[in-house]
Amino acid sequence: MSTAMSAAMSATKAEERSTSAANPAGDSATGAMRIAMGVSYRGNAYNGWQRQPHCSSTVQEQLENALSRVANAPVETLCAGRTDTGVHATGQVIHFDTAAARSAYGWQMGANTNLPKDIRVDWVREVTSDFHARFSAHYRRYHYVIEDNSVGNAIFHGLITPWRTALDVERMHAGGQYLLGEQDFSSFRAAQCQSNTAFRHIDFIVVKRYGKRVIVDIQANAFLYHMVRNIVGALLVVGQGKRPPEWMATLLSAQDRRQAPATAPADGLYLVAVGYEEVWGLPRVEVNPSHFQFTELI
Repeated sequence: MSTAMSAAMSATKAEERSTSAANPAGDSATGAMRIAMGVSYRGNAYNGWQRQPHCSSTVQEQLENALSRVANAPVETLCAGRTDTGVHATGQVIHFDTAAARSAYGWQMGANTNLPKDIRVDWVREVTSDFHARFSAHYRRYHYVIEDNSVGNAIFHGLITPWRTALDVERMHAGGQYLLGEQDFSSFRAAQCQSNTAFRHIDFIVVKRYGKRVIVDIQANAFLYHMVRNIVGALLVVGQGKRPPEWMATLLSAQDRRQAPATAPADGLYLVAVGYEEVWGLPRVEVNPSHFQFTELI
């Protein structure tokens, strides 16, 4: 491993320790239990995951309000991956500490009763105090859903990204392979990204057509701010034949966001899975890109 990569990884660990120490929900309170939950949501109506001052239209705010009613006490949550405005999730994982004694069924049904219908608690597990939704995770997996040769779909507006021209899926898949492994993704991070290092490890990128949909399936140890959408934005250029697949390697080596094309819209992006060791006993969520064909019969 290069000196630069070693330094970057050390910086990431230091950043994580600092974040954990600064957040009291990261340590189990005396006499409290730690609860992990799987959460899904449609992001259209929300200003992203993260709670914001003077703003109740975030997923975290809605979820914490619902859980606090069930616990009869304030609840603060931490998530595996903070999604942006308009981004969806089918596999988000959160945890919180509480002294309230409730069954798994009680937590799930109580939360869902108090949540809007576009946010759901899918499963509940009690975990030990050393579990952390973010720092215990080994990977995050996203799907980006595109309908090409399309002027837009009225039924699935906000759930997929329409693209007016046909896309060459094989070219897009080939371009994605240049990004695998441990790399500096400065060319694919947003200017507002606050991470101490741009190094991330991408496990795989698979681009495949499922019926009318083109799915970009991408998994990494973690992602930078807007990293998935910026990668998809570049792959769309390759898929239109405007650039060859190896252009992705050129962008990567430039380490300059200004060299890369526009960020893809949020509509088509889904957090579909977060990976943890089996010791935590969390459910394995089925991940099947073909589910994003949706049905045309509604």
